[in-house]
Amino acid sequence: MPERFQPDLLRAHLRPLAEAAAEAPQLAAYRAFYGLEFAGVHGRMGVFPAAGFQIVAQAWWPAQPRGTLLLQHGYYDHVGLYRHLIAWALAQGFAVLACDLPGHGLSSGERASIGDFADYQAVLHCLFGEAAALGLPTPWHLCGQSTGGAILIDYLLRGTVRAEIGETLLLAPLVRPRAWAWSKLSYRLLQPFVSSIPRRFSENSNDPAFLAFLQRDPLQPLVLPTAWVGALARWVPAIEAAPPSARRPLIVQGDADMTVDWRHNLGVLGAKFAGTETLMLPGARHHLANESAALRQRYLDFFSARLA
Repeated sequence: MPERFQPDLLRAHLRPLAEAAAEAPQLAAYRAFYGLEFAGVHGRMGVFPAAGFQIVAQAWWPAQPRGTLLLQHGYYDHVGLYRHLIAWALAQGFAVLACDLPGHGLSSGERASIGDFADYQAVLHCLFGEAAALGLPTPWHLCGQSTGGAILIDYLLRGTVRAEIGETLLLAPLVRPRAWAWSKLSYRLLQPFVSSIPRRFSENSNDPAFLAFLQRDPLQPLVLPTAWVGALARWVPAIEAAPPSARRPLIVQGDADMTVDWRHNLGVLGAKFAGTETLMLPGARHHLANESAALRQRYLDFFSARLA
């Protein structure tokens, strides 16, 4: 029987990511639990400080990488849930660097919370620093699911884009969530009285095995903090008022997505960027990183053709 994955034990033994340290106890059990075992690939897990948090990150290198994919996960997620995208990137010849956002996965911070979306930008900039320290090959392509996409949109619109950056891949990117007016009203009513409400797991994928796995994932947050909703409420008008960018991101969006207001969001992104290329996936739900195999293959082929 494989060793049981114990998050606290793994976290306690992690060293700085840029150090070539011996593997931490429990890392093999973590990889086995999340299916992050990739043959012929060198992998590393470690930590780095950012915005007052201890951020846990992972990197993988194929034998002769031709570039790098920097991956940003979605809300409630962590890197352990992204094996399909990581395996695809490695098969394409890219190194991969990804981190658990503050309050997510193995990183520190109040679970699923953030005081300000600016903290996410600070983490992203530190992730770039780790990519440079590790000598990861350029171009550095960016890929974000949902809130991870929002972080990348913010960077492209309001940051100074580094020369190393290549393409940007956005999966069901967040600008506004679905029923945003009601969510804001609920936040204003609840915020003075409660700090969080219980999380409701949604059927955000057509892959039943993924939905079942979430129920036994020890790194899943079980609350929705009002602080995160407040931070989002401040971020949305700021990003919708941001000046346009000359960048041209690649976007994948499912038309059965019940998490984000995708029609509004695609309109915003179309107006903010000099050009967008969007692949609409009929029947696809929100968690595109863990959609059914057939739907994943369609957008991975779309990405492969454009990163060739």
